[in-house]
Amino acid sequence: QVQLVESGGGLVQAGGSLRLSCAASRGTFSTWAMGWFRQAPGKERDFVASISRTGAYRNYADSVKGRFTISRDNAKNTVFLQMNSLNPEDTAVYYCAADESSLIGSTLLRAYKYWGQGTQVTVSS
Repeated sequence: QVQLVESGGGLVQAGGSLRLSCAASRGTFSTWAMGWFRQAPGKERDFVASISRTGAYRNYADSVKGRFTISRDNAKNTVFLQMNSLNPEDTAVYYCAADESSLIGSTLLRAYKYWGQGTQVTVSS
C-alpha cells in the first residue's frame, strides 16, 4: 500500500515562509509525477504545483507563481513545496499526490492515484 505523508505545515504570519515535505513509502516514487493541491474551508481542492518524474518540468498555478517552488529528491522519495511571501489567501489544507500516468504531472485531481492526508497551513494577517 502506497503511503504519502505530508509534514511542515503550521501557523505563520503574512510575508513568512514554510516548507512542506511529502514522503512516499512503497511504490516507485521516481516513476511518478507529483503534485501539490490545497483546499480552503468551504472551497474545492485546487491545483498548486506539479513536478515531472525527473524534476525537469514544473508547473504552477498562477496564484502561487513566483512565490512557491516545487522540488523533489528521488533518492529520498520526497517532494517539497517551498512557500514564500505567504498571505492569508494561502490558508488551506495542503495535499501531495502521485500521478502514475503523466510524465509531467497533471493539474487535474482525477489524474492522481495516491493522496496524502494533508497538512494545515494557516497564514495570519
